[in-house]
Amino acid sequence: MAKKLDDNHKIISRTISCNEIIDKLEELSPKQYACEWDNVGLLLGTRDREVNRVMVALDATMEVVKAACDEKCDMLITHHPLIFSSVKKITDETVLGKKLLLLAQNGISYYAMHTNFDTVGSMTHAVADVFLGFDSKEPIEECDLPEEGMGRIAILPKPMTSDEVCEYIKEHLELSQVTYYPATPDGEEIPADKVFDKIAIMPGSGKSFINKVAAMGCELYLTGDIGYHEAQNAAELGVSIIDATHDGLEKVFARYIADVLKCNFPLTDTKDNSGTVKESKIPYSIILQKVDN
Repeated sequence: MAKKLDDNHKIISRTISCNEIIDKLEELSPKQYACEWDNVGLLLGTRDREVNRVMVALDATMEVVKAACDEKCDMLITHHPLIFSSVKKITDETVLGKKLLLLAQNGISYYAMHTNFDTVGSMTHAVADVFLGFDSKEPIEECDLPEEGMGRIAILPKPMTSDEVCEYIKEHLELSQVTYYPATPDGEEIPADKVFDKIAIMPGSGKSFINKVAAMGCELYLTGDIGYHEAQNAAELGVSIIDATHDGLEKVFARYIADVLKCNFPLTDTKDNSGTVKESKIPYSIILQKVDN
C-alpha cells in the first residue's frame, strides 16, 4: 500500500519495468496493426530496464533527446520512429547516430508507436473525441478489428460553417492558423454560408485518402500535408479541406499517452511541457515516479 507523503509524491511499494510499460502500450495499440513499411516497438534499449521517468514526444528531435538525457529519463516514447530504414553504422558523424548514441550512453530505452497507434488506439480518437469533442463514427480505412482503423468520420458538436469549424479547431488544438481549401464541385466555390454537420479526420498526412473521403460522401476533411495538386483534386471532388498541419494534429500524442500511463501505473507526478512546434516548445510530458523500497 502506498504511503502518502504530500500532495505530489507517494512512496511506491514496487518498481516499474520498461516491459510493463510496453505491454500496456501494445495492449492499447498492438504492433501487428502497423503498416508493413513502418518500424514500431522497442527500437533501442532493454525491456528489463527499471523506469522512474518517461518522456513522451511526437518526434525524437535532438532537442527532445537532449531533454530526455538532462531530465534523467529512463525511457523515451515517440509517435514517429527515429529509425525507419536500415542503419549500417552508428557514429557521431550523422544526426541519427548522435541521437542514438546519446540515448544509449544515458541508458534510455526508446520506443515508437506510429501507424499501429494511427490504426488502433488511436490517434484519431485522441484528436477527434478527446481534444476536439467531436463524436467519431466509422473509420475511413478499416482494419480487421471491429470499429477500428485509420481516420474517422465524425459528427460536429453542432452544424457549422467552414469558418466556424476552422476557428473551433484552432481554439481547441491551440493552433495559430489552419489552411482552408474550399470545394469547387461545379467549377465554382461553395458558398461561405454552407453548413456542415460532419467531418472526416485523418491526423498526420491524409492526402492519399481524399478519394475515399469523397466516396464516403463527406464534404469536409481535416488533415495535414496537403499540397496544391491534392487540394485541387479534392475541390473538384466536392471535398473542402482544412489543413491543420501534420504536427498540429498529432502533437496531442504526448499528452494523450502521458495520461494513459498515469491511469495505468502508480506514477506520482507529471511535469507537462507540452506545446506546439510553432511556439518553439518541446512537445513532451515527463512522468515521474518516486520509489522507496
